Amino acid sequence: MTKKPNSKSIIANFGALSSAAPDEPEPAVDGHKAPQRTSPRVGAGIIGATQRSMAEIREERDRLLTLVESGGAIQEISPDLIEPSPFPDRLEDDDAESFEEFKKRFDTEGQKVPVQLRPHPLDDGKYQVIFGHRRWRAARELGRSLKAVVTTLTDSELVIAQGIENSDRQDLTWIERALFAMRMDEQGIKPRDIKAALSIDDAELARLRQVHRSVPIDVIESIGRAPKIGRPRWVSFAQAVQKDSKAVARVRETLSADKVSSSDERFQAALASALDQSAAESKQTELDLRDAAGAVLAKATFRDRDIRLKLSKDSADAFGEFMQAELPKLVERFHNDGGDS
Repeated sequence: MTKKPNSKSIIANFGALSSAAPDEPEPAVDGHKAPQRTSPRVGAGIIGATQRSMAEIREERDRLLTLVESGGAIQEISPDLIEPSPFPDRLEDDDAESFEEFKKRFDTEGQKVPVQLRPHPLDDGKYQVIFGHRRWRAARELGRSLKAVVTTLTDSELVIAQGIENSDRQDLTWIERALFAMRMDEQGIKPRDIKAALSIDDAELARLRQVHRSVPIDVIESIGRAPKIGRPRWVSFAQAVQKDSKAVARVRETLSADKVSSSDERFQAALASALDQSAAESKQTELDLRDAAGAVLAKATFRDRDIRLKLSKDSADAFGEFMQAELPKLVERFHNDGGDS
């Protein structure tokens, strides 16, 4: 795909862009007034506002926003020719009613803000969403064309553009940011561009990776957006999963039976399950192996598919040799009795 002239500066200057003019009002998105922007933290290695005069920052910001948000004349495009971004940054919302209300307004009031698209890199005549996924979904379900502007962006520039929008809207939950980072990692996006897209530093990127690499994607998707759950509890969840090999199975069982509708409550149930050792411990049994005089030769522990023998100090050598000699006979007896059928 051919780059637009000077488009490289979207990445190189994202720090200045996201730090500029924090008190300027934000434009409405999908008919709703966007929240006031606050200056996000800019990670190490990203060009910051301190290296430029305020006039230069404002000039660069305006130029980049013109490139990203107004890449061309507004067109009417069939939603059937459009695919979602290859870097999804949203989990399914808990409240389906909110989208139905949005779709109703979209139908009655019309589309007020065009979506931003890029030409599909592999399929001529089709497009991918940069941002405006809800507007695209509403138009598709209503069977009407979509107002859009089309901008040619590389994959790296696309994730930066999504980062600009998400920085403005500030409504990605922490786990959605982790998944966004994961999908950029999977597509080979450079770490500096991931940090720019999310406006984070090296330490925060490491924490996002710790969670999405420890917690299986199906578990995260089963929990959902969890808007009230921040970094500390997600990191605790990841650490619990890392420490206990049985934790994921317990969590999946909990989520499959869970009837709670709130993703925040699903997270709380999943975390409690990951930290709960009682379920596994309840399946554990212990047996003292004693000689004729009642002295303990060994302690046997049975837990799931794990059997352990802890030999007493006085009988360790003799009883150990005996067990080595007798175990093959025990296995043969097990076969003869039909225990493996």
